[in-house]
Amino acid sequence: MTETNYATPGLAMKHIWLMTGTALLAAAAGFAWAQSPVRTAPAIDLSAYRIVDLTYSFNASTPYWPTATTGFQLQTVSKGPAPGGYFYSAYAYAAPEHGGTHLDAPVHFAEGHASTEKVPLDRLMAPAVVIDISASAAKNADYRLTTSDVFAFERRYGRIRPGTIILLHTGWSKHWPNKKAYLGDDKPGDATHLHFPSFREDAAKLLVIDRRAAAIGVDVASIDYGQSKDFLVHRAAAAADVPGLENLAGLDGLPPTGAFVIALPMKIEGGSGGPLRAIALVPR
Repeated sequence: MTETNYATPGLAMKHIWLMTGTALLAAAAGFAWAQSPVRTAPAIDLSAYRIVDLTYSFNASTPYWPTATTGFQLQTVSKGPAPGGYFYSAYAYAAPEHGGTHLDAPVHFAEGHASTEKVPLDRLMAPAVVIDISASAAKNADYRLTTSDVFAFERRYGRIRPGTIILLHTGWSKHWPNKKAYLGDDKPGDATHLHFPSFREDAAKLLVIDRRAAAIGVDVASIDYGQSKDFLVHRAAAAADVPGLENLAGLDGLPPTGAFVIALPMKIEGGSGGPLRAIALVPR
C-alpha cells in the first residue's frame, strides 16, 4: 500500500477533490443503472412457427413393452368440492419408464453411461431431419433403415450435420394405440413375436458415430426393429452416448429438414429413461 504525503496542504486538497469526484461518478453510475430499463432476452416469435406435438397422451390404452408387468395407472386422490367451497382435484400416477412417448437414456444399454437426468440438454433440443421409410415399411413390417437410405436422403437434402436429431418416419403411427397392430403381437409377457420397422445397426452406427447425431428417434416402440433379439441399435447408440426417442407421434407433419425439436423427459435421477414431452417447431 502506497502512503500519501499530506504534509503539503495543496496535495491534501487535491487528494480530497479526487476522492470526492470518484465518489460522485460512482453514485451517478449507480443511479443511471437503477433508472435503466430491465434487460430481458429477446422474445421468440412463435407465430413464425407451426408447433407440432410429437407426444401421445398417457392413459390406460398406452402400449408398453410386452415384458412390462404394469402399464400407465392414474389413481384419483381427490376430486370434487373442497371444504372451502372450491373445486379441487389431484391424482397419483405410476408407469414403467419405457412406454408411450419416452426417452431411452444411454445407461439403458451401456453400463456407466448417462442416466436420464444427466443427458445433456443440447442433445434434446436441436435441429432435426426426418428420413421417411414409410413406403418400404408398408410392404415389409420388418423393414430397417439402410445406409443406402441414408445416402439417398443426403443426396437430396444435403449431408446431415453433427448435432442433429435424426427422426425415422415409418408410418406406424396409423396403428396407435392398437397394441396388436402397433407391436405386431399382443401377448402379455412375450416379446418374441413382435413385428415393426426401425433402424438397422449399420445405418445407426453411420448416424451416431459418423454423422454425430444428437439423438435418434422413431415412431415405433423401439429404435431396434420388432424381431431384434440382441438390440444392436440400442447398444450402438448408448455406447456413443446418443439417447433414443421412441413412440413419437406426428412425424408425418414434419418436413425432411428445417424443423427444430425439443424433447424433454421427466428428470428421473438414476433412471434408464422416462416419459417424454416432445414438440417440433416448423418455420411457416
